[in-house]
Amino acid sequence: MNSTAMEAACASIEIETRAVCGLEGIERSEAFGQAVDALAACPRIMTCASGSSGIAARKFAHTLCCIERGAMFMPPGEAVHGGLGGLKTEDVMVMVSRGGKTAELMPVIDVCRKKGATLIAVTENLNSILAQAAAIVLPLRIERESDPLDTMATSSFIATIALFDALIAALIEQTGFTRAQFGLIHPGGAVGEELSGDGS
Repeated sequence: MNSTAMEAACASIEIETRAVCGLEGIERSEAFGQAVDALAACPRIMTCASGSSGIAARKFAHTLCCIERGAMFMPPGEAVHGGLGGLKTEDVMVMVSRGGKTAELMPVIDVCRKKGATLIAVTENLNSILAQAAAIVLPLRIERESDPLDTMATSSFIATIALFDALIAALIEQTGFTRAQFGLIHPGGAVGEELSGDGS
């Protein structure tokens, strides 16, 4: 590896570290508390996003299921071909878009509005269509992406995952979710083996 490549790798780690540190304080915001309350109380949660944000949204939906919150990831393409039939007025939609104006999400936002479901937006653009339509906005503050071209979802992806993990941590405490509950629904793999002998 040449020296330029090494410098790029070091810079990437530094930039992504700053991106996560940029979230500090969000957990004490009114919007974060509102998001936790909504996610803890609703019967169902749907997440929706495109590209790398979609990967983060899918992971969030899976982790919500791991703490027994009924959740599913809905790809935008599937959403507008009948998938949004699963979204009800009392449900929560979590939508991720750094710019807040991803074209594929616009019809989904409109359906959420017409159905009256609670829309939680994760975005950097607080003046975007997504932010303006949302009941709750969780802001991202990204200095730059960590790749040398400043074009790929790198530091923004890491920050989004960190924000979702903070929501999960809060929800575990808010709902009183236990290791014993997790052990019941996670019998597989090394984690399942460890929890099978856990009496907590």
